[in-house]
Parts: sequence; C-alpha cells; structure tokens
Amino acid sequence: MSFSDHLPILPVLLPAFTAILLLLIGDDDARRPWARRLAMASVLLGAVFAFRLVEQAATGTLTVYRLGDWPAPFGIVLVIDRLSALMLMLTSCVAVPVLWYACGGWDAHGRYFHALFQFQLMGLAGAFATGDIFNLFVFFEVLLIASYVLMTHGLGRQRLSVGLQYVVLNLVASALFLIGVSLLYAFAGTLNFADLALRVPQVTGPEASLLKAGALILLVVFGFKAAMVPLAMWLPATYAASCAPVAALFAIMTKVGVYAILRVHGVVFGADLVQPILLPLALATCVVGVLGALAAHTLPRLVAWLTVASVGTVLAAVGLFDAAAWSAGLYYLLNSTLVVAGLFLLSELVAAQRGPMADRLEPCSPVAQPALLGLMLLLAAASTAGLPPLPGFIGKLMLLEASLGHPAAVAVWSVVLGVGFLTLVGLARAGSVLFWSVRPEVQGSASGASPQLLGATLALLGMSVLLSVFAAPVQRYTQAAAVQLLDRAAYAEAVLGDAAARTTRPYRIPQEAQ
Repeated sequence: MSFSDHLPILPVLLPAFTAILLLLIGDDDARRPWARRLAMASVLLGAVFAFRLVEQAATGTLTVYRLGDWPAPFGIVLVIDRLSALMLMLTSCVAVPVLWYACGGWDAHGRYFHALFQFQLMGLAGAFATGDIFNLFVFFEVLLIASYVLMTHGLGRQRLSVGLQYVVLNLVASALFLIGVSLLYAFAGTLNFADLALRVPQVTGPEASLLKAGALILLVVFGFKAAMVPLAMWLPATYAASCAPVAALFAIMTKVGVYAILRVHGVVFGADLVQPILLPLALATCVVGVLGALAAHTLPRLVAWLTVASVGTVLAAVGLFDAAAWSAGLYYLLNSTLVVAGLFLLSELVAAQRGPMADRLEPCSPVAQPALLGLMLLLAAASTAGLPPLPGFIGKLMLLEASLGHPAAVAVWSVVLGVGFLTLVGLARAGSVLFWSVRPEVQGSASGASPQLLGATLALLGMSVLLSVFAAPVQRYTQAAAVQLLDRAAYAEAVLGDAAARTTRPYRIPQEAQ
C-alpha cells in the first residue's frame, strides 16, 4: 500500500501521537519552547494532509479506509468524501492561526495546553472522518473531554462555574446519544452510515416508530452540540468565559453538531422526518442569536450570540433539504467559522488595550491601535452581516436563491435579511462604543498588540476574504459536495461494495430486539 492509501487516518493519528509526545516532554517553562515547536509543526503537517484529502475528494473520489481490513459494515471505517475533507480543511484553517496566537503567551496560563489542543483536534478529525455513528459518539467524547479542561484553562471563578455547567449538560447529552444509538442498532441492525441509509427505509410497522424516536433523540443531542434553539442557552456564557484562543477553537465545535445533523438526518433519515421541525427551529435560532447579540454587554458575549445566529443560518439551509441550499449552507459555514474565530481573538486584543473596562461595551480611553483594530472589526462585521462583496453576502445570497419556490421562502427571506440588518446594528453599536466613545480620564494601555497576535487574527479574517476572491471554485466544490451527499447509492457502493446487495432484501428485526 502507498502512503496515500493511509492518508484518511493520518489527520486522526497525527494529533493523537503528538499529544502523547507533548505529555512526555512535559509542561515546565524550560521545555515549553520545544512543546510549541512540536505542536505548531503538527498542525501545519495536519493542514498539508487535509489539503491533500481535499484535492483527492475534489475529483469525486470517495476514499474508504477499513481499519483492520474488516469489511463494512462489520468493521470500523473512515470515509473521506467532499464534505468530510472540507471539514478537515476548515479545522486546520482554524487550528493553525489559533495555536500561533496561543503561543504568544496564553499557553503558559495553565498546564498541558498543547497536549489538550491536540486531543481536541484528534476528536474533531475523527468525528468528520468516521463512517459509523458509534465512532461518531467516541470522537465526540474525545473532543468534549479535551474541551472540558481547555474551557477552564487559566482558571478563575467564572470559568470554573460555567465549566461545571458545561460538563454536566454535555454528560446528559452523551447519555441521550447512547440511548439514540441503541435504538438505531436495535431496530436497524447496523450503525454504519451507508448501511443505515439503505436499511432505515426497509424498517416498517411499530419498529419504524421506535427507529424514528431514536432519530429524534439524536436530533436533540446534535441540536445541543450545534447550539440550536431551545438548546443554545449554554453557549454564550461558556464561550464568553473561555480564554480567547480556546473560544476561537470552539468556533468549529458547533459545526460538528451541524455536520452530524447533515450526515445523519439529512442523508440517512431524509426530509420527511425532521424537515417540519428543523427549519422552524433553525429560523428561531437565527432570531434568538441576533437578539442576544443586541442585548450583550461584553464583546465576547456578543460574538458568542453571533455564533448561535450563524448556526441557525446554516441549519436553515440544511432544513430546506435541497442540494443548492446545502451548497449555500456549506459556503456560509466556512465563512462564519473563520470570522467568528477571528472575532474571539480580536475581542481579547481590544480588551487588553481598554484598561479597567476590558471587554465591556462601555466608554473608555482610546485603544493603542484604533485604526487597525477598528478596520478588523469593520471587516468582520460587514462579512457577518452579509454586505457585498464579502463571503457572508455570497453565502446568504446563495441561500435566498435556493429557497425560492419553497413553501417557507417568505419566512427564510424575512429572517435572513432581518437578522443580517440587526447583526450590522449590533456590531456597529459595539464598534462605536469601543473606538469612538472615549473617556480620557480612564487609563488604558499604552502599548499595542504584538505582531504575532495581530498576525494570527488577521490570518483568520484574511482567509474569510479569500472565500470571496475564490468564490467560484469554492461554490463549485460545495455544490458537488451537496450532490454527492444526496447520492446514497454511490456512497453505499463505495463503503459496502458487494455487501450493499444484501440490503435490497427485507431486513428482519432480530428476535432479541422485539
């Protein structure tokens, strides 16, 4: 076998082995420079692997990696299609500048930051690459365990208090996840995504109702992970309390929930089961998110609520259950993740120069770098609100075009346009307070941010701008990814091979499950 044959598993193994090496190196001040170099080299190499997987997937190749060479659906498989490769690439695009920012000093505020960061990346990569729902649960737990400690990195009363709530809520969600997975296995006889997509339509009678109950339980779990209303209220406090690089990395975590909804409910169960629920909840998530942003009293909390609103926009695209809408949602997901991550880093840069007012949206002394930081906030605000020619505008325009002809088109247009306007109002208010409402008697910081911190933040916002520059090829890729997702037969043939033929026969529920 060639090196490229093992490429699908490398984004999972690389951070896992890196984390182990980092634990062996230690975390004292003398060894921290070596830990930083190793961690940075690992995420850069991971970005190379992700880019290579995107190149392969762009040709239409669906790569299946069978661990232990066990045939699916009996063995563990990793499946790299256009969607999973895109999410792996997005993870790397966030991880590289965020880790570079953290190496500016935040990694020294707590123990084993770099090892935990790598375990988080391992969980994210595994969740995006796995081909079955049980291992999706396993990788969910890996990334969550790492996030529990990262969330409290740097300690503090507020972080510990919010962190405890975050742990308890996620443990409840994990228990529900296991219940949902158990119902799927009991009445479909498999947990492989490809096999489930073929078997689920064959289950009839009372068993089908229980199978749908399992699917709805999973929707609750994934909705909680994605921060979908009414399960989103945990996110603003959690993200706002986290240190800036951790909150920026967490910008990709909500997208794991969105990915799971798209993969499980969009592909396996289809529109009939969740569309009547998903689309209204997605639109409500947009509205609640932007109203929370308008009411926020600190910049990180405002950004956290905008994270909720952006998730609602992506889920609205998923809820339309159309290839064009899914393409729009994926394009918007790329932009919103990069911009939100950049805004969390920018929030700390601004807060560090405002003296005692820090990140509170109250008048204070002028910041040391008003022009640069103000322009960065203006760029992020324009893209988040959806102003042309930035990618936020392109993604929302694609979504509005895709919704034409849908019965809920009026609601989608009203919410998307209204939320965009209110987002602009909220960020404009924040910008005017931070940079124009000056109180000279309040002492601020005389020094600006270091080039390293500014460079990491600009990198995230700059990648967002590149989505506009290369909008056409990115749109073609997301469109092809959406079409590939809807081709269940091709997915089943690639994953199951000849075994796919057996699913054409009626599936009998095992006697033990009756």
